[in-house]
Amino acid sequence: MSDNELLIALSDMLDKKLKPIKEDIQFLKLQNENDILPRLQNIESCYTSTYNRYKSSVNPIDSMQHDIDIMKIVISEHSRKLQSIE
Repeated sequence: MSDNELLIALSDMLDKKLKPIKEDIQFLKLQNENDILPRLQNIESCYTSTYNRYKSSVNPIDSMQHDIDIMKIVISEHSRKLQSIE
């Protein structure tokens, strides 16, 4: 067998061995493009919108907490005053 024929035979053998790997890679690329990436984009979109909602409501919540803290103090004080009247 000549060197050229040997190289051709080796090339054919490698092609046969690599064909299933190439098919698997192609399948994974298609699955990634058609299934995984759209789902990840959807998840990202959900998290981003939730983050933006929470981000915009942090200041009002802080303000409400401050108001509640003040109300607790005032209510406690009024409660003591009312108990002293009785």
